Amino acid sequence: MEKKESRTVTANEIKEQYKKFIGRKIFFIFFFIALIVGITGVSTSLGSADISVWDAYSSILRKPFPNLFESELIFHWDDVPGSDNERLKQYLIDKYDIGWVESAEIIKSADGKISIKGVGENKVEITRNEWDKEKATLKISGDIDPGHRVNDFKAKKANGKLCIHESTWLADVCVWNLRLPRIFLGIIAGVGLGLAGAVMQAILRNPLASPYTLGISSGAGFGASLAILAGAGIVGGKYLIVGNAFVFALLVSFIILALSSRKGSTPETMILAGIAMMYLFGAMTTILQYFGEAEAVKEAVFWMVGDLNRASWPVVTIILGTLACCAPLLMMRSWDFNAMGAGDETAKSLGVNVEHTRIITMVVSTLLAATIVCFTGTIGFIGLVAPHMTRLAIGGDNRYVLPVSGLLGAVILISADLVARRIIAPVILPVGAVTAFMGAPLFLYLIMRRRREYW
Repeated sequence: MEKKESRTVTANEIKEQYKKFIGRKIFFIFFFIALIVGITGVSTSLGSADISVWDAYSSILRKPFPNLFESELIFHWDDVPGSDNERLKQYLIDKYDIGWVESAEIIKSADGKISIKGVGENKVEITRNEWDKEKATLKISGDIDPGHRVNDFKAKKANGKLCIHESTWLADVCVWNLRLPRIFLGIIAGVGLGLAGAVMQAILRNPLASPYTLGISSGAGFGASLAILAGAGIVGGKYLIVGNAFVFALLVSFIILALSSRKGSTPETMILAGIAMMYLFGAMTTILQYFGEAEAVKEAVFWMVGDLNRASWPVVTIILGTLACCAPLLMMRSWDFNAMGAGDETAKSLGVNVEHTRIITMVVSTLLAATIVCFTGTIGFIGLVAPHMTRLAIGGDNRYVLPVSGLLGAVILISADLVARRIIAPVILPVGAVTAFMGAPLFLYLIMRRRREYW
C-alpha cells in the first residue's frame, strides 16, 4: 500500500489563512456600513415630495460642510443683463421648460427687478426680498404648470459678487425635519436590537433568545396598553406611554433575572422564564383591550405592531446616548461570550465569572432593548434573525458577530421601513409587520440551513 506523505503547514501559510479569515469579517463590516449609507440616500429621497438622491445626500452633508455642498449657481445678479444672460435663460429652459425665453430680452428696472417679457402673458420676474436680503423670488406668468409659478432663490455674496443659487429649502425641510429623524431612528434601533439579540443568544447559548422571545417586548406592550387604555402609569404627562413601556420592559427582565438567579438555574431557565413572561403580559394586554374603547384599542394595537412614526431628534438623541453607553460594555465582554459558548464549566476554567457576566450583560442588553422598544413599539425578528445571518456569513466569533449583527439589524430595519413607506404609498404600513413578513421566511430558511458549528 502506498504511504501518503504528511505535509507540514508553514507559519506563513497560517498567517495567510488568518488574514483571509479576518479580512472576510472586516469586509462584511464595511459592506453593511456602505449599504446603510446607500439605503439612507434612497430612503431620504422618496416621499410625498420626491427629491433626487444627490439632493438628499447634499442636504445631509450641507449641514457639516456648507461650503463643499453649495447648491447650483444660477447667475450673478450684477451680470444680468450682461454676461450671465445665457446662463439664466438656459436654467429657465431646463428647469421650467419655457423655451420662449431664449429669444426674449432681459431688462432690469431701476428698483432692481429683473424681467423677461415674452409673447402675450408670458413673463418672468426675479426680485430681491426686501426683508431678507439672502433671498430672491422667481415669478412666472403665462403658459406653465401653476405649481412652478413661484420659487425662491438663495442670494449669497462670494468674491465680491452677489450669487443667486438654487434654493434648498424644500430639500432641507424634507430631509432634516421629516425623513432623516425617521431613518436615523431606524438605523440606531436596528443596531441596538441586533446587538442585544446577539448578546442574549451568546450568553444563553440559545438561538431563540431575543428581546422579543424573552418577553421584553411583551412587557413594553402591556405598559403602553395600560397607559393608552386605562390612562394609568408611573410617569405622567407626555411621557406616559413611553415611561410605562420602559418600566414594564425592565420589570420583565428583573423578574427573569430573579427567577434564574436561584441555585441550580441554567440558561434554559431564562428562556423558559422569558416565554412565561411573554404569555403572561400578552394575556394581560388582551384583557385590557377587551374592556377598552374602540379607538383606544386601535391605538394600542398599532403601537404594539411597531413603527418609526414617533421619530424626532430628541428621541434619536436618547436612543443614541443609550446605545453609546451600552455597546462598549457589551463589546468588552466578547471574549467572555466566546468562552461561554464552549460551556459554563469551560468558561470558568478560563477565568470567566459566568454568573456575573450573564447577569450584567443581560441587564445592559435589556436596558438597551427596553429604551428602543418604548419608542418604537414591538419590532420583532430583528434581534432574532440578524445574529443568525451574521453567524452564517462570518462564523461564531463574538468579537465580530456583535458589531456585524448590529449593522445587519440596521440594514434590515431601514429596508423594511422603506418598503413600508412605499409599497402602497401614501399609506405607511407598520414597520413591525413588514419585518415579520421579511423575517419569517428568512428565519425558516436559516433553520433549515443552520449547522452545529455556528454555535
